[in-house]
Amino acid sequence: MNSSAMTTFDMNPHPVVVTQPQVVVVQQQQRNHWQTGLCDCCSDCGVLCCGMFCYMCLGCQVAADMNECCLCGTSMALRSVYRTRYRIPGSLCDDFCTVLCCPVCSLCQIKRDINRRRELGIF
Repeated sequence: MNSSAMTTFDMNPHPVVVTQPQVVVVQQQQRNHWQTGLCDCCSDCGVLCCGMFCYMCLGCQVAADMNECCLCGTSMALRSVYRTRYRIPGSLCDDFCTVLCCPVCSLCQIKRDINRRRELGIF
């Protein structure tokens, strides 16, 4: 290359900084919430009927949806696992009280949540 063809940029031995380094802040994942409330049983009458008349069958469906043992379908542990998996706020005490006081509503809520998350493509 001819020295007269070289530009002043080519002669500069130090690189030119075009952009400054920036701090990248990774945002914490947002917490999810239940897709429906505990007492929103009438929002899906099919799930409600299954929960009312064949509670154990609904429990097995929920457990199968979550790839868990069918015997765990109606338990507090399954509710806790589901809540943890989808980062739904709550505690073990909340799960225990919910399953103890409202077992049908609790199981129906999980099944409705699974159905809604499937529709959204996030299950």
